Amino acid sequence: MDDNTTEPGDLQCNRREFICSAAVAGAGLMITVPGWAQEQTEVPDKAEELAVGIIGPGSQGKFLLTKALKIPGIRFVAACDVWPYHREITAKLLKKYDQLVNTYEDYREMLDQEKHLDAVIVATPDWVHAEHTNACLRAGKHVYCEKEMSNTIAGARSMVETARETGKLLQIGHQRRSNPRYWHALTLIEKDKILGRVTHAFGQWNRPQLYELGWPQGREVDPETLKRHGYENMDQFRNWRWYRKYSGGPLADLGSHQIDVFNWFLKTTPKAVIGSGGLDYYTEQEGRDWYDNVMTIYEYDTKAGPVRCFYQILNTTSNGGFFETFMGDEGTLVVSEDSRKGYFFREQQAKKREWEDEAEKIETMDRDAIELKIGETLTPEGQKTPEAQRMLELAAKPPHQLHLESFFDAIRNGTPLSCPSELAFEVCVSVLRANEAIDAGDRVEFQPDEFKA
Repeated sequence: MDDNTTEPGDLQCNRREFICSAAVAGAGLMITVPGWAQEQTEVPDKAEELAVGIIGPGSQGKFLLTKALKIPGIRFVAACDVWPYHREITAKLLKKYDQLVNTYEDYREMLDQEKHLDAVIVATPDWVHAEHTNACLRAGKHVYCEKEMSNTIAGARSMVETARETGKLLQIGHQRRSNPRYWHALTLIEKDKILGRVTHAFGQWNRPQLYELGWPQGREVDPETLKRHGYENMDQFRNWRWYRKYSGGPLADLGSHQIDVFNWFLKTTPKAVIGSGGLDYYTEQEGRDWYDNVMTIYEYDTKAGPVRCFYQILNTTSNGGFFETFMGDEGTLVVSEDSRKGYFFREQQAKKREWEDEAEKIETMDRDAIELKIGETLTPEGQKTPEAQRMLELAAKPPHQLHLESFFDAIRNGTPLSCPSELAFEVCVSVLRANEAIDAGDRVEFQPDEFKA
């Protein structure tokens, strides 16, 4: 990743961000809130509303839709889905918000009929992201597309190229890039140097045994429609993440979020990856062909030296949940989208900082750790700064909402996207080529040109 990549704001905060005692005195550095997150003082009138459509209002699409509804000036006017059941549910939901939508089975008909659309949210299965996104971009619409960009590198590359050719905005759903907790953690690592030299990283996403997604009895998609849209049966349609034809597997579904954090924080792309995985638990499930567990080691060459990053996904246990850990010769930082997880502890041989005695401690792994907090920067008089308070308010918002705000603010005001397609393409290459390493039981080396689209 280019160190000169434009980021969505330079969140300048200081070490006192860890301190949670309001009695602590000291001058706090200013926190610059990203432009897309500035407080709106007025609700846009109808003339300023953005007309938005959605393709794929299933579980994730509906989740994004509900977060977008919290953003002023957003009006949904069209919804497209293969499944009539989804179309009905979406229309009923939006009607409660006084937003009446036209519904479509075919996205091409939606684009043909809804020429006034400003933007489209694409939340369909990975294998059709490129088809849907490219069509929307070419129709003159800005696009917010869920990750993974595609289950093929060629598909992902085509999306970058189409966005570039059309001049339309394309935001990819790596929402950690809009999360104040991650900007805060990155500032502590880069500017405060709390870890010293970063040498290793670890990430995981463990979740319990998952049963197959079902559907309401009698509400199945008819076989002819399923076949027309590329599915053999309702199981493939509902449980598409388990099939190679439709998804990039667990590394794309879950891991891309956290491997994106590796790339982002280390400010480079990996040079190599090795991995192991298998369909070890769900072996009785006929037809499933993606592994249910995976363990990988990514190798990075950073300006400070080599870094090895271990990453795992387990689909049979929720032990530990999901988080990322960055380790250096002076300390360790744990961060997660789960706001209950976040702390720093110093290596015993590292120089003790003046603020540590004042910081509230928690005990973890038989060591004192300082809890990761934001919004606690103080003025010399011991008062919270307006900037810190604003950051605290931002952190209270759902990360997906902040990421959507980044997208819509870029449309309105030309502010930088927090995850443009070029950055997401780097992640797509990182995870899809790791699948190759696992399949081959071999080490895959990356070439720098692979990450350029």
